[in-house]
Amino acid sequence: MAVPYQPGEGFHFDELSKIRVIDPQAATQTEELKDECKEFVDNISEFQTLVGGFISVVESLASQVENEKLKAIGARNHIKSIAKERESQKQQLQLLIAEKKIQLERYG
Repeated sequence: MAVPYQPGEGFHFDELSKIRVIDPQAATQTEELKDECKEFVDNISEFQTLVGGFISVVESLASQVENEKLKAIGARNHIKSIAKERESQKQQLQLLIAEKKIQLERYG
């Protein structure tokens, strides 16, 4: 048995007198939602661009920090080696002084 057509169910006319299957209020809300979604996607894209730039800057700074850290470690190791070298020279000179004192005692 066929259900009789009831006005306002299923078909609607828009402001241009075109037949629409969807209710005008729902169509308006759908368009608004579509616009909001597009704006949201645009904002997310802009955010991703900004974050990408920020990440690039941070990676660059991290690289520079790492290079400076390696330079500092190298300088510290160099200073330690100089200190060890001086200590070795000091011991050699003390040994030489002791030998010269022994020679001086033998000659004197």
